Amino acid sequence: MDSELAVLAASGATTLVSLMVTDSWTHARDLVGRYLTRTGADPATFDDLQDTRTRLLAADSTERERTAREVSRRYGDRLRRLANADDGSGEALRALLTSLLQLSAPAADSRRTVDNRISGGVQHGPVVQSGTVTGLTLHVDHVDRTDRQ
Repeated sequence: MDSELAVLAASGATTLVSLMVTDSWTHARDLVGRYLTRTGADPATFDDLQDTRTRLLAADSTERERTAREVSRRYGDRLRRLANADDGSGEALRALLTSLLQLSAPAADSRRTVDNRISGGVQHGPVVQSGTVTGLTLHVDHVDRTDRQ
């Protein structure tokens, strides 16, 4: 079981590092931070996660790979230790990894090529084409255009 926990922890840490450079980072940080602090561990964990991300983003291209390996190894060790301290089943770690993988999936899907076409006449307003639109607010100018001279 220890080798399975080691694999889960390594996978979780690698996924965490990959999420550090995406728009899903805030959610990933909250998930991992809650997992790491659930046993009353250091409350500075959230700051440490943010500082680690800042360090990773600040690294130049030659340093980034080394930094990513170092961060992945460090968080992999922490995740494994916590999973071992649990009942040893790794269920909480497995649930965390599932959540992190779900966060990373949209980031991978966003690299698709999109080909939008509009046909059938003149469009007199905004046209939005998308697979998913959330939190969208359109502000429309309600000025009567017939009064303009």
